[in-house]
Amino acid sequence: MNPFVTPHGQQDLVLASRSPRRAGILRGLGFDFIIDPAPESLEDGVTHDDPFVVPGLLAVRKCAHVAARHPGALVLAADTVVIVDGEILNKPADDAQACAFLRRLAGRAHTVVTGVALRCDARGVALAASERTRVSFRNLDDGDIERYVATGEGRDKAGSYAAQGVGAGLIRSVEGCFFNVVGLPVARVLDMLREVQT
Repeated sequence: MNPFVTPHGQQDLVLASRSPRRAGILRGLGFDFIIDPAPESLEDGVTHDDPFVVPGLLAVRKCAHVAARHPGALVLAADTVVIVDGEILNKPADDAQACAFLRRLAGRAHTVVTGVALRCDARGVALAASERTRVSFRNLDDGDIERYVATGEGRDKAGSYAAQGVGAGLIRSVEGCFFNVVGLPVARVLDMLREVQT
C-alpha cells in the first residue's frame, strides 16, 4: 500500500504495460497491481506534427484498450520516447540503428517524454498528462558506443539506452524527473492517483 494515496485511490490498479521497469517502479512505491499489457500494435500509425504530443496519444490509446477489459479498475498506461532534433527515437530495430541513435545523442542534450493515462470507466475517470526530462550525454567515441550496444541493455528501450543500468555511464546530467527517463514519472503518477482518491 502506498502511503501517499488513499486505499480508494489505488484499489484495483492495473498496469497496462509489459515494461519491467514500470512495474518495478510501482512495486517500489508499495502499490499492489496486476499487469495486463496493451498490444504493441496499438503504437502503429500514431503520428502528430508535434512529436512531444505522441507519447500522450499512445498512452491514452493503450489505456482505453485495456480499460475496456477492466471497466471497474483503475488502469494506468504510459509511453516513453526520446526526442532529439524534433525527431522521435523509439526502440532500435537492430544494433546498427542503436549505434546510430547513440551517436546522435553523444555529447549533447535530448528530451525524454513520457505520456501517462489513468482511466476507470465505472468511475468516470479519464486523466492524461505528460512529463519532460532533459538528459545530457557525455562525449562518446565509437568504441564506447559499440561496447555499450554489445551489452544488449538498450535493445528494447527508447533511444537505445537504460538510465538505470550500465547506460548511466552515458549520462552527464539529468534535469527533471529521473524516473521519467526510466519510464514512469513518479510525482506525476502520484498526483493523478491522488486526484481520483476520493
